[in-house]
Amino acid sequence: MGWLEIALTTAGLLIGVVSVATPFAADRRARRSKRVGFRKQMDIAIGHNGPAGEGDPRFGLFNDLPGMRDATLVLLRIENDGSRHVEASDYIDANHGLTAEFPGRSIQALDVTLTDEHASLWSHFEDEPGLVVAAPGTLRIPKVPLKPGAYYKILVLLTGGSEGDKVTVTGDIKDGKLHENHSLTPDEKPPVFSSRARWTTVTLGVALIAAATLPLLTPSPLPDDCESGRLRLTGSTAFAPVMRELAQKYRDHCGGEPRITVAARGSRTGVRELALSGEESGSTAGRIAFSDGPRPASYTRLSESRIAVSLFTLVAHDGVRLTNLSVADARRVYRGEIRNWSQLGGPDLPVVLVSRTSGSGTRSALTARVLAGADEPPASSDDCVNRTARTGARVLRCELDSTEQVLDTVAHTPGALGYSELRAASPPDAPKGLHRLTLDGRTPDPDRLDAGGYPYREIEYAYTYGRPPADSLASSFLSYAVDNGTGKGVVATHGHLPCGTPVGLRVCGKDD
Repeated sequence: MGWLEIALTTAGLLIGVVSVATPFAADRRARRSKRVGFRKQMDIAIGHNGPAGEGDPRFGLFNDLPGMRDATLVLLRIENDGSRHVEASDYIDANHGLTAEFPGRSIQALDVTLTDEHASLWSHFEDEPGLVVAAPGTLRIPKVPLKPGAYYKILVLLTGGSEGDKVTVTGDIKDGKLHENHSLTPDEKPPVFSSRARWTTVTLGVALIAAATLPLLTPSPLPDDCESGRLRLTGSTAFAPVMRELAQKYRDHCGGEPRITVAARGSRTGVRELALSGEESGSTAGRIAFSDGPRPASYTRLSESRIAVSLFTLVAHDGVRLTNLSVADARRVYRGEIRNWSQLGGPDLPVVLVSRTSGSGTRSALTARVLAGADEPPASSDDCVNRTARTGARVLRCELDSTEQVLDTVAHTPGALGYSELRAASPPDAPKGLHRLTLDGRTPDPDRLDAGGYPYREIEYAYTYGRPPADSLASSFLSYAVDNGTGKGVVATHGHLPCGTPVGLRVCGKDD
């Protein structure tokens, strides 16, 4: 055996020891992650469940209620079985924390059980929204923060179905997971490995890995949901912060292997460049264009994915002092009928419209959702201060290339009115000197979109030229953005409603 073989064998033995230790370390590390566990502790029949003509052995209340013949009692236990706090904000869904479903059975009554140690959790069940029966067999559970080891139990009285029918609990935890766990010992503590078991595992592991030294020299494969290669993200400047963070999170998840760049130049510009490049080359597998709103109807070769519902807002210079505009007044302002803020009860300041260029999805959303399809008046200024073009426009109006430019200009221009995506116009990201305006008294709030009302919003689309192959980086990245818990968390953190959540699915489906 040469020195190279000896070195490889020695390295294999060392790697074997480390590899055997890794499961123990991984187990300890997993306990440090955010983990919410659930299990069904009881599922028993309390009704007669026999033929109607047979004798009924029940007494008292159950005997007096014939509707309870097929009644069952289910006891759910939900707990934090990790070692990190799970906060209310860690639940991805906008309106509730978890969903329990009892297929084939109908919920008749509920009760929550808490120990004295965890009595502080009562308020989360007593305050709105609390426990909500969303359908006969569907229970919405509120966003209950749980310290490590904290738990609560829900006793559910059901009719229909039978004892032992399937019970499911679903939900998404940011940077964590929801899983079904099991009571392993009477005191519900995880098992302790004996010293003999540890050493036996170490010995077998070292022997096996030493025999497989050579395969260990090959590079580790990527996770199953990762792909390598290059990808360019373009389009919406309003969605650019989300693109950049999604790209970084995906790279981190995939070991830094994919090369993803972000070049936001406006929704329509990005979509147009994608369509033209695809027509010239026949494929643009390495590019995704994000757009605030749908593509033009002529771009029939583009394939879409719905990522989120984006919220936008009107912003005004602090000197304007108004905090609300009716939709009707907003249309009058953009038609040039309102030339001075005093006409709406504001200060004696001329209206200055600070707008985006025609390729902007934020501008398209304003036109479609607020201005009823009417476009803004022609630009009459190059610097947003002096009238430099004779367009016949009644008010001074300028056009800028990005959301950041609009916000900075509104903040420094007395009488200015502009628009932006919600997160960029909100503290602490918004520049000083401007404030948001409500529309018809409605505030942009992603948690209330399911109820409708706030008009200035739009679906955020991701476009590819044709449907990308399932094993492509573009397809993998889109799945990460729509379906992965971390990806949905990034979208929600930036003030958007992910289409991959239960509420998001409903809003994205009807918000055409």
